[in-house]
Amino acid sequence: MATTVTSLDEIVGTDGTHKNEKDIGQNRIPLLKEVYSEQSPLVDKTSFQATELPQNTWFDCENIQYRTQYLVTLIVTIGGFIMGTTLGWTSPAGPMMKNGQYGFPITDEDISWIASCMPLGAILGCAFMGALVNKLGRKCLMIMLIFPALIGWEMIIFASSVKMICIGRILNGFASGSYSVIVPQYTSEIADKEIRGTLGTYFQLQVFSGILFTYVMGSFLDVHDLSKACAIIPVVYLCLLFSVPESPIFYLTKGNIIKARWSLKYFRRPFVQVDQELIAMQESLAKTERERVPVTKAFQTTPAKRGLFLGLGVMVFMQFTGCNTVIFYTTTIFNASGSSISSNASTVIVGIMAVLSTYVSTLVVDKLGRKILLLYSVTAMGICTFLIGGFFYAKDSNYDVSSIGFIPLVSLCVFIILFSIGFGPIPWMLMGEIFPAQIKGIASSIVCMANWFFVFLATKFFSSLVSAIYLYNTFWLYTLVSVLGIFFVVFIVPETKGKTMEEIQLLLGA
Repeated sequence: MATTVTSLDEIVGTDGTHKNEKDIGQNRIPLLKEVYSEQSPLVDKTSFQATELPQNTWFDCENIQYRTQYLVTLIVTIGGFIMGTTLGWTSPAGPMMKNGQYGFPITDEDISWIASCMPLGAILGCAFMGALVNKLGRKCLMIMLIFPALIGWEMIIFASSVKMICIGRILNGFASGSYSVIVPQYTSEIADKEIRGTLGTYFQLQVFSGILFTYVMGSFLDVHDLSKACAIIPVVYLCLLFSVPESPIFYLTKGNIIKARWSLKYFRRPFVQVDQELIAMQESLAKTERERVPVTKAFQTTPAKRGLFLGLGVMVFMQFTGCNTVIFYTTTIFNASGSSISSNASTVIVGIMAVLSTYVSTLVVDKLGRKILLLYSVTAMGICTFLIGGFFYAKDSNYDVSSIGFIPLVSLCVFIILFSIGFGPIPWMLMGEIFPAQIKGIASSIVCMANWFFVFLATKFFSSLVSAIYLYNTFWLYTLVSVLGIFFVVFIVPETKGKTMEEIQLLLGA
């Protein structure tokens, strides 16, 4: 006869350890199938009573409750900061490498491949993470990935050939691509639905912060010291990761109810009544377990197909609406406007605008919603690329553009701001929301692999595209993609603000 557990506090301490190891051993932790059975007291809704907090308290209960989630998210999204330093490194390091700071010749073609090796490594990282994230855990993998990142920076610092730099960039890309799969998934699993959107934008905020870091450091340091500064970040990350727990969802998938409850209590403290939420998580996973089918068949369900189409779509419009080109031509646009600002200062200004705009996104995404921000973003980006293209067309046609030199500069600023509010952070956040639990790891990896492949195309072949159709037509091509993006957002992208994971799956399956 099964014993009913009225509260897990009877058998577990506040730190997640057993109070009496002799009576309560690891062998007492139910197996996954037993946990998800209908007889389990942990899925009996009558076993617990919901606890309601007073509506009018003299302190802000909400901010206190969410404080731990904000702090942990800031820590784990340092993986995005590492990714940002890897992405931004080539911008200041490229001219330094051409100037011979490595002591061996490096050509423009070499720099092109050095930049392109990073997304190639990221594609490999995404492929591996799809198979490992549900086996080893999110926290464990985040710690393990620090080592390829450190080895990559070491190879770049002590490189004696272009090949060594490229291998280092591939290793850095491997870590970055892996973090782009794991970190958004971890963040979505620990967050309350009321702030899941805000926490989801922190990853891109950290990415832009990492890029800004390389721009600022690159203004004062040589290529070796810049690389050393970037290599310090993974060390700091390693130290901080030991202070955060594993995701409660991962513990539940392994059948470890004790640690899952302790983890959830950690994220919901100081309010420790987590039984109802734990039951909801278990019921969702139990439903997934009961409906489990082979992976190939799981991808044939309506929510899976719509989620994958949605994830790939937002990544296409993220990369092919011109973000890389606008950033790449920052100096050219500043100079064309008649500005006397140096190239280093102009890139720093763009980096600051990106960070501040992404921070604004963290404040409004759970108030305005994902869809409206994506719509504003892609519309403004299309207008800006159209105006920049028109300016360069007039300039190449020998028109006097001295009186309209402000147009590309204003367009650049508006583009960066609106991209950073919408299509910069929100695709990463959506990736943690839209996939069914059974295929979340694999589906996230597929979407991230596609994203990094798009980055590779945009980085490696952009110059060839400009040579073939000229710069102004390239910007107008981005305008066309933005127009398609408007229709995609209006008719395809659902609003996930304030919805639980299960509600999102029902929405996608409708």
